[in-house]
Amino acid sequence: MSSDPQPQCPAPRPEREHRASYPVLSTTARALAARCESRVNELARRMARDDFERLPGYAELPDDVKDVEVAATVRHGLRLFLRRVQEPRGRPGDYTLFRERAAQRAEEGMPLHTLLRSHSAAVYVLWQALRDEATDQESGALIELVDFLLRGHEAVIGAVTETYVAEQATLSAERSEHQRALVRGLLDGSLPPERAFEELGLEGPCLVVHLRLGLPPRDGAAITNVAGRRLVRRVQAAVDRDCGPGAVSLLDTDGGHVILTRRAGDQDDLRACEQLRAALRKFCGEDVRLAAVTADTAQDVPTAARTGRDIVRVARAGGRPPGLHLMDDVLLEYHLSQRDESSDRIVALLRPIEDRPDLVETLRVHLEQRQDRRSTARRLGLHPNTVDNRLARIAELTGLDIASPRGSALALAALLLRDSACDGG
Repeated sequence: MSSDPQPQCPAPRPEREHRASYPVLSTTARALAARCESRVNELARRMARDDFERLPGYAELPDDVKDVEVAATVRHGLRLFLRRVQEPRGRPGDYTLFRERAAQRAEEGMPLHTLLRSHSAAVYVLWQALRDEATDQESGALIELVDFLLRGHEAVIGAVTETYVAEQATLSAERSEHQRALVRGLLDGSLPPERAFEELGLEGPCLVVHLRLGLPPRDGAAITNVAGRRLVRRVQAAVDRDCGPGAVSLLDTDGGHVILTRRAGDQDDLRACEQLRAALRKFCGEDVRLAAVTADTAQDVPTAARTGRDIVRVARAGGRPPGLHLMDDVLLEYHLSQRDESSDRIVALLRPIEDRPDLVETLRVHLEQRQDRRSTARRLGLHPNTVDNRLARIAELTGLDIASPRGSALALAALLLRDSACDGG
């Protein structure tokens, strides 16, 4: 922990804090409190150096933090209490120092429970000082002061907790965005791979997982910002649970990438991918696809990410059912989908049926079902004779004999290249 310049924190709320209603205390109570004013510095030093030492984590604070920052905060709290005894109505900025310190402790990583216990311990020490100062005839005044002290403590705890939680949320968002920037830079090659790897805590070889949700809009409406953020949070929670704390990710409503360190020969990471898909199906539907590609070094990650994206695209275009896809699963389809000088001519083979999506889908499913007309009919919910009629129409319009090895290979290549062009691949 350090004593660097204090972080920005939410501005105090004087309109609420200084208008809090406190009772006017008796003359005896005010006189009793006034007798403690000379002990403020002594009590502050005692709390900062002795009374707080029993709190978890406090002993690890640097001496200058205890002697300067903590002691100053305690003195402020003591003097604030004693002033309000004489002047019950608060002033704007009464809680500003408490808020600033709460934000600083949040940035330094002090647990909230330790911070709140330090405030409660200070209240107890102040109560002891008032009790020791009171005479037998001032018991009523002592009760007044304790009631007043506890009321004030409630307001201070509220301000401290509110600021601490807000600062933690800000810091968490900043850390998350920084990690996203590192993953983005690693995937697109805009950052030095070794630097990104080191900051993300990754080691090679890694498994780069491309995730495609294929989530249809509900009731024909686009996913709203609120629903989108909620979806990404749920996906992220599933990734954290199934891929482990060492996994890093870059996700959006369409899916994204997950990168996790892989141990050679260990199949647990692939099982984690299967578990992740099973979890995502519960709130993303059946059309969840993953592709897993190994990157041996940090420099291989961008290529692995592109390959994973292409594997999912090819599997989908080839009519394979949703699931976890590996390169070996789509080896032929992947090869046929690579573009070269012949690609446009192959895609043009399907141009005669471009305006007939029913024929295109029938061709895709028929190839995926290994040209079994009955299986194709079941998948499409059609009569086998209807499938035969569509296949005959496809052959008539395109000139492709999909019953032959050459014809089916050309048709598959045309479908893959056509979908690649549609996806911008």
